[in-house]
Amino acid sequence: MKAMKIKKAELVKSAGCKKDFPPERFPEVVLAGRSNVGKSSLINTLAARRSLAKTSNTPGKTRSVNFYLIDDSWFLVDLPGYGYARVSRQVQKKWGSLIEDYLAGRKTIIMVIHVVDLRHEPPEQDRQMAAWLRHAAFSAVVVATKADKISRGKRAKQREVVARALDLAPGEVLLFSSQTGEGRDDLYRIIEQKLALFPR
Repeated sequence: MKAMKIKKAELVKSAGCKKDFPPERFPEVVLAGRSNVGKSSLINTLAARRSLAKTSNTPGKTRSVNFYLIDDSWFLVDLPGYGYARVSRQVQKKWGSLIEDYLAGRKTIIMVIHVVDLRHEPPEQDRQMAAWLRHAAFSAVVVATKADKISRGKRAKQREVVARALDLAPGEVLLFSSQTGEGRDDLYRIIEQKLALFPR
């Protein structure tokens, strides 16, 4: 099966509160993950655009819900990164409420890409997110980024570590690298399958 090819991608909305969310016209593929886990790089790799999403070495840069319109037919939605300790509790609470408002309120979400870092055992925030997504019955896929940072010989073991922490089978964790493009076509296929099920 030939992987999808994205021809057009643009940031159309950065929403800092619920009232700023765009109308629910298109299916939405959501990225959730901790700050600095590589969500922006993943967006750029999927969209084949070098700087569609701004990447930064400073965690906590994404402070709004960003809606990227893909091929004028679906949204790739980037949520603020959670678990960043160097912001005030008040800001963390605001981000948490924004994420909750979005996930609990949108009827057009077709899947959630839960982004984790393959190099590390998922911390408590990632475990909570995985459990919450299961409880809320979202269609979710765990994508472990930065696969190129781990040698081929150690990947299987690290994949097991990530899977065990999130109560998954190792095969349910998709390895991804924005540097090499590994995992991109597999993720394209998953997204395509979900888009095909969305009522038009």
